[in-house]
Amino acid sequence: MALYEHVFIARQDLTNAQAEALIEHFGQVLKDNGGDVSGFEYWGLRSMAYKINKNRKGHYLYVKSDAPSTAVEEMERLMRLHDDIMRILTVRVEAHEEGESAVVRSKNQRDDRGGRGGRGGRGGRRDD
Repeated sequence: MALYEHVFIARQDLTNAQAEALIEHFGQVLKDNGGDVSGFEYWGLRSMAYKINKNRKGHYLYVKSDAPSTAVEEMERLMRLHDDIMRILTVRVEAHEEGESAVVRSKNQRDDRGGRGGRGGRGGRRDD
């Protein structure tokens, strides 16, 4: 079996729980066809560079899998038919990256920086 990474974008009007349920649903499709999901991440509701189906934002979902090509084809076929999925990207990889993806690491680094303290008051005024 081959290793794949899948990124898909779901409609913005879904809740976080509904978006994460899509991961479980399509992971089950892979398992039913002889594959295995080795990891997944919910990247959150993010702005897109351009509108897709009148949506400016979308829920980004990431799945790592080890599956035969027939299972991946079936999953992609069902994703194209699903009304909540707007875009799909599947990439075959040599090996899965250990730990978190680069998107999650980048987000965690931004969160660790803390507030914007020491920038003065509003409008460039200094509170002396």
